[in-house]
Amino acid sequence: MKTNTLENKSVQKIDIVKVKEDKSFLYTDDISVEEPLEIRISYGSKGQRVSKNISVTMRTPGNDAELAAGFLFTEGIISEYHQIQTIDHLQAECSRNRENIIEVELAEDFSPQLNHADRNFYTTSSCGVCGKGSIESIKTVSTFQHIEREQHTLLFEVLYQLSGNLQSFQNNFSATGGIHASGIFDFEGQLLALREDVGRHNALDKLIGHALFTGQLPLKDQILVLSGRASFELIQKAAMAGISAVAAIGAPSSLAVDLAKEFDMTLLGFLRDNRFNIYNESSFHNIVEKQSLSMDE
Repeated sequence: MKTNTLENKSVQKIDIVKVKEDKSFLYTDDISVEEPLEIRISYGSKGQRVSKNISVTMRTPGNDAELAAGFLFTEGIISEYHQIQTIDHLQAECSRNRENIIEVELAEDFSPQLNHADRNFYTTSSCGVCGKGSIESIKTVSTFQHIEREQHTLLFEVLYQLSGNLQSFQNNFSATGGIHASGIFDFEGQLLALREDVGRHNALDKLIGHALFTGQLPLKDQILVLSGRASFELIQKAAMAGISAVAAIGAPSSLAVDLAKEFDMTLLGFLRDNRFNIYNESSFHNIVEKQSLSMDE
């Protein structure tokens, strides 16, 4: 599969006036870039291709191919890597438009499941896609709903390190202070992959797109760490990727907890300062102080 990712332009320098107490001074600051990305798909037999606009999302430029692929996967439109033929930014007269439109060309022998796209696909960096018809409709398109899970052990001290480890690898957050991250860790606390974006749902789609490209799905033997709150949509995307444990630095929503329970997913919140809340402990996990968070088949 061919992908063409443009140079990462996630941070912009601007001149500002900084005020501290009774003094002000000129300062060059780093801010997170936010621009729209239109995701299109092309499908059908040769000579009869159909191009369709699937989504417009406000995102941080960079890893656009991963974002597009991750979005299509977590929305149930595709289910496997080989269903994608190419991903490329469209050629346009305006270079800025070219960077903000990406087309996913699907394999000729594959018909996308557009009936699964039953939501309004206009997303923002603040709330993501809202209004899924029901939790049950997610379960009908989850590829990894019935995957087998192995037993794992995770110490409290490993959990306590996750939020700090996530932030230490957030390069753009360090520069701007205004960007979200999603990171995948193993059960020993080692970071496996991390993606950043002004939209928390985009950061997770980029991460899942990366896992799709590198053949790592399902992510059943990892723990997902979120830099902010755990929304319904983030738990939905985690479930689609086969993730069985999610730890958020912020709070979960009520629907996020409901969905975690429905998918038998461990959900932790307020993971910081050597503390966390357990909102759901799945039948596959037993969280104990000195030995383990376990996943049973």
